[in-house]
Amino acid sequence: MTADAVATDRTDLCAADLAACARGDRAALRAIYEREAATLIAVAARIVRRREVAEEVVQEAFVQIWRRAGSFDPALGSGRGWVFAIVRNRALNAVRDERHVPVEDEALAAYAEAATDVDDAFGRLAASSALRRCLGGLEPRRRASLLLAYVAGLSHGEIAERLNVPLGTAKAWVRRSLLALKECMA
Repeated sequence: MTADAVATDRTDLCAADLAACARGDRAALRAIYEREAATLIAVAARIVRRREVAEEVVQEAFVQIWRRAGSFDPALGSGRGWVFAIVRNRALNAVRDERHVPVEDEALAAYAEAATDVDDAFGRLAASSALRRCLGGLEPRRRASLLLAYVAGLSHGEIAERLNVPLGTAKAWVRRSLLALKECMA
């Protein structure tokens, strides 16, 4: 089975499990958790930079997933994407809530390493992957804005600062790049 087929299976399973959650099936929520939790914690950890906070973010996200599963609409996107968006948004909220906390030197070093990860993220994709092909079709600064948002977990304001563009431009680049990526991957 190819990597794309595995991803499609996981997406289809997630959508079916979300529909079951909306009907009150707790086993479906457990299935989503068992299948996705490790990846979701890793995504949250890249954003919040602390494992214990990432675990809390994912726990809170699963409460939200359980409560809002009925609002998932498969016509608007994949179930897996919906779950990941909830975790990403909760993680960004956690970062915003903790901005007043002093930053340790180790955290600053980790942040600098994340910038290198973003620079390398595109290059690490398999040459034959659809994601690499679609990302390669984006203008380099727009691709960078997307990678900064989803690999490094930066907010729109942080992306605008990093790329030295107005906030509205950064927001538009991320949104339009996501739409172009979705269309290319379809």
